[in-house]
Amino acid sequence: MIDRRSVLGLAAAAVAFSATAAFAEDWKAKYPELVFAVVPAENAAGVTERWTPFVEYLSKAIGAKVTLRVAQDYAGVIEGQKAGNIHIAYYGPASYSRATVVGAKIEPFAIDVNGDGTKGYYSVFYVKKDSPYQKIEDLKGKNLGLVDPNSTSGFNMPKYALSKMGIDPDTFFSKVVATGSHENAVIALSQGTVDVAANWWNSDDDSNLTRMVNKKMVPSKEDFRIIYKSPLIINSPYAYLADLPADLKKAISTAFYDAAKNAPEAFAKLSDGKNKPWEPIDDKSYDDTRALIKYVDDLRKKKS
Repeated sequence: MIDRRSVLGLAAAAVAFSATAAFAEDWKAKYPELVFAVVPAENAAGVTERWTPFVEYLSKAIGAKVTLRVAQDYAGVIEGQKAGNIHIAYYGPASYSRATVVGAKIEPFAIDVNGDGTKGYYSVFYVKKDSPYQKIEDLKGKNLGLVDPNSTSGFNMPKYALSKMGIDPDTFFSKVVATGSHENAVIALSQGTVDVAANWWNSDDDSNLTRMVNKKMVPSKEDFRIIYKSPLIINSPYAYLADLPADLKKAISTAFYDAAKNAPEAFAKLSDGKNKPWEPIDDKSYDDTRALIKYVDDLRKKKS
């Protein structure tokens, strides 16, 4: 039996559904295209090849076109989100922290999860396997390869570690080379441009080096040795603009959380099949990383 109360309830539900649908249409009208940017941990061709299938999935999942932007450097992603031109971004921990420090209005919503369920990785210093160097102190007067000033494992953690060893890179090493990407750092080491290079490392079978071996960019990971491994660094976050509509944020985050189930091949491609599904993360989780970049900033200020 349908009474007056039932009719009113159905009418209210219809109004609510209509309002929700209209709201969704409103954000689609305002955001007919979303830009997703990735920090350049590898070369531009590698970023495009790795991320294109996922971006295609993301477009379908949220019902709006998503365009992949391959930034030339980490700062390009930071400035793009600060200006509101990049709606979704994949950061390293330090570049995300830098973005929040310089005023980007963003919110982290997902974090990488390693195959063993942990949410952290390491900065390492590599040397060639056949080199005589056994520890950082053996490299006085040699060339050091770093990555990008906004890289966590390729710049900020190495600078922090060297400082704690009492080493000033600018005076201890003959030359400090900014290679731009983690891949370039390994190539510079392989070619002898530098004698030691900073990089990221999750485990013996999951690192930038193993990915480069898989892409045949270097012959074997056995050609290199680790002479230093940092304390654990929190994994990389994904962040969207804080002022995006709530329904759009939910659509984006849900698409990420469900990607391993709904787009398994695209998801697996991002980490060569190493990672577990993304999980939620909050800004407070990066307080330690903000302290890290402040420490490195202070080192620079003391020298200027």
